[in-house]
Amino acid sequence: MLRPGFFYFMTLQSFIKQAGLADILEKVEAGVRLTAEDGLQLYRSNDILAIGFLANIVRNRLNGDNSYFIYNQHINYSNICINLCKFCAFGKEKDSPLAYQMSVEEVKKKVRDRLDEPITEIHMVGGLHPELPFQYYIDLLHAIKEVRPEAHIQAFTCVEIAHLAELAGRTIPDTLAVLKEAGLGSMPGGGAEVFNPRIRQLTCEKKLPGEEWLEVAKSAHRQGLRTNATMLYGHIETIEERVEHLLALRQTQDETGGFLAFIPLAFHPKNTEMADIAKTSGIDDLKNIAVARLLLDNFPHIKAYWVMIGPKMAQLALSFGADDMDGTVKEEVITHMAGAETDQAIGSNTLVKLIREAGRVPVERDTLYNVIRRY
Repeated sequence: MLRPGFFYFMTLQSFIKQAGLADILEKVEAGVRLTAEDGLQLYRSNDILAIGFLANIVRNRLNGDNSYFIYNQHINYSNICINLCKFCAFGKEKDSPLAYQMSVEEVKKKVRDRLDEPITEIHMVGGLHPELPFQYYIDLLHAIKEVRPEAHIQAFTCVEIAHLAELAGRTIPDTLAVLKEAGLGSMPGGGAEVFNPRIRQLTCEKKLPGEEWLEVAKSAHRQGLRTNATMLYGHIETIEERVEHLLALRQTQDETGGFLAFIPLAFHPKNTEMADIAKTSGIDDLKNIAVARLLLDNFPHIKAYWVMIGPKMAQLALSFGADDMDGTVKEEVITHMAGAETDQAIGSNTLVKLIREAGRVPVERDTLYNVIRRY
C-alpha cells in the first residue's frame, strides 16, 4: 500500500519540475553547493513559491523553526559624510541645515535614557566625518560601556573602519585592535552595497572598493570580531552583479567563518539622487532573501530586516529562507530619511507575535546568537 508521503513526494517533484527548478532541488536535498548559474536560474524564475520552498529546506535544516530577534538600540552619531553616495539620503555635507553631530555626552544620554529597557546590544554607525578625531570614536565606545557595561557594542561598518584607520594613521588591524580594546564587540554589515566596480563607479565612486570592504571584514574576523554582511538591491544592479556579490561573500566566509548573518537591504529611493527609481516589489524582496539563503550555504543566519521591507513582509520572509527579524531597533534614522514608512521602533512583544503567527518559534538572542529566551 502506498503511503500518503509518497503522493506528497510526487506532488512536490511535479511542482518543482513545473517551475524548472528540479535540478536545483536535487542539489538542495543532497546538500550540494549551488553555482553562479544556479543563482541566475533562481533569479530568472518567476515561481516565487517554488524558490521559497527550496530556501525553506535550507532554513529548516540550519535553524529548524527558530526565528530570532534581539532587544537592541540604534544610535547614528553623525550624518556628516564625505562620500555622499547617490543612493543615500542620510549623508550630508557639514554645512547642510540637516547635518548633525552628537557629542559624546549626547550619545551617553541616549543610552542612559533607555536604561529601564532590557537592551543587550547598542548598534552604532554614522557618516564618514571629515574632521572628528580618532579619539572621538574611542571615547564613544568608552562612554557607552560606562553607562551600559553589560551591553554588546556592534559598531562601525568596514567603510568606517577604513576611514578611522586613515584618520589615525594606523593599519586596519591596528585600528581594529584599539577599538576592540575600547569596547567594540562586533561590526555591522553596512557599506557593502554591491561589490561590482561598475555599480560603485555609478552610485558611490568615493566609497571603499568592494575588494577592500572584504579585506577589512577578513581582518576583523582574524581578530575575533564577528561581522554581518549586506547587499543593497533594487537600484541599477543586474542579477549577475547580485550573484557575483553573494559568491564573493561566500568565498570570504569559506576563508574566515566570521560572518554572523547576511541582510539583504531593499533600496529606498526617496530623497536620494536616484529618486526616479521605483521601490522594490514584494516579490523582489522575498526572492533576494530566498536566493541568498540558497547560495550562502555557509552563513548561519539570513535576516529579514523589518525596517527595510516592513514587519508584514519580514514575517512572510520567515517562510522564504529568513530566520531572523533583527530587533526592536528603538530609533532608526538612515532608512527613514530615504522615505521608509515603517515605525522607527517595534516592541519585543510585537516581534514575538509576528513570529508566532508565522508558525515559528520566537527566540530572543544576543548579538552572537546566544539564546536569551525561547518563547
